Amino acid sequence: MAVYSVDKLISEARRIAADYRRATGKSLGGVSGEIAENDAARLLNLELVNDASVGYDAIGKGSREGKKIQIKGRAIFDESKSGQRIGQLKVGQEWDSVVLVIMNEDFEPVEIHEATREALAESLDDKGNKNKRGAMSLSRFKHLAELVWSAEEDEAGETNGNV
Repeated sequence: MAVYSVDKLISEARRIAADYRRATGKSLGGVSGEIAENDAARLLNLELVNDASVGYDAIGKGSREGKKIQIKGRAIFDESKSGQRIGQLKVGQEWDSVVLVIMNEDFEPVEIHEATREALAESLDDKGNKNKRGAMSLSRFKHLAELVWSAEEDEAGETNGNV
């Protein structure tokens, strides 16, 4: 039995990652991905999988029942900087969609976007795409994806995509 709940540990990870970034100007490697996975699971009704070799991070429940979903996270520290990228997509493996959790400088979720494999595959297969290994800019991903959750709507009590 764990001494601390996962929610408590993620909350502490957020605080430590934000404090470390403010103190050093650098990010703690891997932390934003772990936070993003837990936020996506909680906010979108997903069940995380523990086997990294399968090519996806979660299985959908509710409206996403049975869908295999990759989860990516990106903390945005300076919105004026262009050229931000998302993590490499596992294009050679089985999955249905990719969820991108965008976080603020405190590693709190601000928006979650979801793109289908079909929409992403078209973009990655585009002859003008110079990187064939699954890398994509944040702006391109958002263009292909649908906004499925936002903190603003959540705070206003409006319906988000977590049915």
